[in-house]
Parts: sequence; C-alpha cells; structure tokens
Amino acid sequence: MAPRMFNHNRGLWGYTGAYSGDGEPLTIQATGLGGPSAAIVLEELAALGLRRAIRVGTATALEATLALGELLVVERALCADGTSAALGALGEVEADAALLAALRREGGGALASGAVVSSDLFYESGAERLAGWRERGARALELASAALFALGARRDVAVGCVVAISARTGEEERLAAEGLAEAGFAAGRVAAAALTES
Repeated sequence: MAPRMFNHNRGLWGYTGAYSGDGEPLTIQATGLGGPSAAIVLEELAALGLRRAIRVGTATALEATLALGELLVVERALCADGTSAALGALGEVEADAALLAALRREGGGALASGAVVSSDLFYESGAERLAGWRERGARALELASAALFALGARRDVAVGCVVAISARTGEEERLAAEGLAEAGFAAGRVAAAALTES
C-alpha cells in the first residue's frame, strides 16, 4: 500500500502505508507538542481502533553520558506534567512491557534505556527540580510520555517510546537540524520495526 495522507485534523499530519514487505499497514501521526495534544490524538486514535503505539520524539539529557543524537528507549516516565496527573497517574508510569522489549531487541542492545521525566516545560531550568528528577532516576526530560503511558493504560492501548537526545541541560549546544533529522529517522526505523514484530 503506497503511503497516503489520511488525516490533517488540527494541522497535525497523519500518513498510513505499508512498512514491510508483507503489506502490514503502519500509521505515522503527528501529535503536536506536549501531553495535552498527544493525549487528544491518542484518545481519538484509540476510538478508531488503535491498540499499539510508539511515541517517537526528542528529549533533553539530564546526564552527561547521553550524547546529542543518541536514542533513548523509555522504560518509565516520572509524572511532572498536568496531563498525566489529570489522568490519575501518581509518581510514575511505565511503558508497555512487550513494546519495551521489542524496542530493545530492534536496537540490538546498542540503545540507551531508562526513565525520563515528563514536564510541561521543555526548557526547564529549576536546579532543585532537575536534581530531584535525577535522584529518582530520570535520564532525560521530555513532554508527553507520562501522559501517553497513563492514557494508554486507561484505554487498553500498549504504548512505548523512543526519543532522540536533542539537547543537554545547562548547555547551549543543541542538535543541528541535519542531525535532528537523522536521529528522528533512526528512532522511527526502530519504532516501526518494533511495532511490526510485536
């Protein structure tokens, strides 16, 4: 099936087509920025029959060991955002175990993995909050995983996540556009392969 644009609600593009040689359809849907927008999209896709989803996005590293452009498979998300709280999540939420295992397999053991913190502020600068999140095991900061994991659990949708490190806290250097595109494609390939195997 040739890829085709099937959705443009709220200005968020969605395409569907065959990813693998067996013709199994795969949908790629933009969710916008942040938990509220991502939750709306996941809710509507779930109503249409979605049962598995992997978020592909970016994150800011909270530790120096993560390099710009490196991929991080998300095991769990600390809930520091309003959307996961509104969904009743307390403390932290976990990725779907089967999708997490598939992402790890598709990464061939070479991808970093661990916890992220989902916040409403991408450019978080509160030193005390950052230190607290690091103490709780968060390796990176992003905006939507906690909301998606929480909503997925509520709607019986398996949700996983892989993010590309696009910046590091306390540093001015950010991943340039070309590197960001390369990391995004790499994350997308891992996610698509994980979805088609699981």
